[in-house]
Amino acid sequence: MIVCIAEKPSVAKEIADVLGARSRKEGYFEGNGYQVTWTFGHLCTLKEPHDYTEMWKRWTLGSLPMIPPRFGIKLIDDKGIEKQFSIIERLMKEAEYIVNCGDAGQEGELIQRWVMQKAQAKCPVKRLWVSSLTEEAIREGFNNLKDQSEYQPLYEAGLSRSIGDWLLGMNATRLYTLKYGRNKQVLSIGRVQTPTLALVVKRHFEIANFVPTQYWELKTTYRDTTFSVTSGKFDSEAEAQEAILKITGEPFTVTDVTAKSGTEQPPRLYDLTSLQVDCNKKFGMSAEQTLQTIQSLYEKKVTTYPRVDTTYLSDDIYPKCENIIKGLRDYQTFTAPLMGKPLPKSKKVFDNKKVTDHHAIIPTGVYPQGLTDFEKKVYDLVARHFIAIFYPECKFRTTTVMGDSAGVEFKTTGKLITDAGWRIIFAQESNDEKEEKEKILPRFVKGETGPHTPGLQEKWTQPPKQFTEATLLRAMETAGKLVDNEELRDAMKENGIGRPSTRAAIIETLYKRNYIRKERKNVVATQTGIELISTIRNELLKSAELTGQWEKKLRDIEKQQYKAGDFINELKTMLTQIVNDVLSDNSRMVIN
Repeated sequence: MIVCIAEKPSVAKEIADVLGARSRKEGYFEGNGYQVTWTFGHLCTLKEPHDYTEMWKRWTLGSLPMIPPRFGIKLIDDKGIEKQFSIIERLMKEAEYIVNCGDAGQEGELIQRWVMQKAQAKCPVKRLWVSSLTEEAIREGFNNLKDQSEYQPLYEAGLSRSIGDWLLGMNATRLYTLKYGRNKQVLSIGRVQTPTLALVVKRHFEIANFVPTQYWELKTTYRDTTFSVTSGKFDSEAEAQEAILKITGEPFTVTDVTAKSGTEQPPRLYDLTSLQVDCNKKFGMSAEQTLQTIQSLYEKKVTTYPRVDTTYLSDDIYPKCENIIKGLRDYQTFTAPLMGKPLPKSKKVFDNKKVTDHHAIIPTGVYPQGLTDFEKKVYDLVARHFIAIFYPECKFRTTTVMGDSAGVEFKTTGKLITDAGWRIIFAQESNDEKEEKEKILPRFVKGETGPHTPGLQEKWTQPPKQFTEATLLRAMETAGKLVDNEELRDAMKENGIGRPSTRAAIIETLYKRNYIRKERKNVVATQTGIELISTIRNELLKSAELTGQWEKKLRDIEKQQYKAGDFINELKTMLTQIVNDVLSDNSRMVIN
């Protein structure tokens, strides 16, 4: 028998149906030479400190750092898990070979490998690697099974991540709890969790310590159009008053009118983070809600694999796009103009160099049925973005009008869309068109002159905004740097903290531990979170930039450009330094 092991019962059933293994047994499906079984996500975990030695059972400063000579795994203590594992173990002992059908990513690789190790599977192992759960994708995947050895770097990266999280989490949590918590509460420290919290706490202090400064803006209204002074804001009221007195009663003259044509490319396809950002902005969905929703759409076969960090498609997807477009029956208003001719193929969308294990999130072409409200909203975003990549660019004309009054220069700009292009697909879901119409200027002629109404506006500088989940996800993706440019953000993803698939869980963990809380849409630090970050003096623990460098090394392990052993040894050295620094701290700081 060929034993296939999936990550969930529902996924196992999809695979079993395609393979013809339709006889339901306890804990697996059987038929046509296959036995298809499943895990429930993680069945195994790294051993806990007390599993290595009795000395580590009690929390003591003297036992730190805890560094096992060799890491081991164990079954999670749960009756249901133990029962399912015993079924898997029996099937694997009698298998001709095993097909690892875990989620096609680092975590999926780790989950299934640990189960096979615990079951002491001796037979050959092949790997199923699919980006969607449609029948076509599963059949294609089974026709192109790879040897497990090809995914060894992926496993080593996942294992290094897990060991790194154990080393830092177990040791630093005990260290800070015993030193500063005075046993009143556990002070949880984590490799990604702590620098994420530090970002929120840093923002708290930026806002708390912000000192607003007063300034004045000089604007004037000519022919119902507002012009702003080009010299910028005034820092003193006296200067501002002098300027307004200078132009009051003087005519306004249009000195220059220029019009430039421009184009705007369609929005990029979604990776997980950009989808979470949009769903938070548009629908108020949390990062975790979005992840659960897009995972459900994937399991319902209507969208592709969600835990991705690229916005590109590989070239082999292009021939399948026509059928996907045909399957989007609810969007025929937009898909009809694309039919009957070759779909445009842009390097800004299709680029093998920008795709590693998975491509961007797109529809599969399977018609969605029985979706929840959230699923409908998320699916709609994914579908519209996919259609838009085949539409022409949006064309617009930008007009800049310069003016002068008594030697003071003014400027205004307006934008007119001349060909909506891809924007027509999003017209119903946003106010973009309305916003653009509001920027249309009347026709100005160089040299025209007339009366105007100048005015001063007194303003104050504003503090940075609190994080929302959307902006916090972006900050994690770019290791805390504020980056709006998409191409620059792409380049920084390798140094982001956490992975797209784990960032939502990190934010949820910080909520559960009462380190952050929600205030309407904002994410703010609690007093406990502020005190914890204030206590941590070691920058290695709380720096988003340094954690981002570790993340890059984990990706380099995947690419075989860095050794897993070197990563672990670096963490061990860092950990020893952190323990020594904290133990030698003579301050009487306590977190209440």
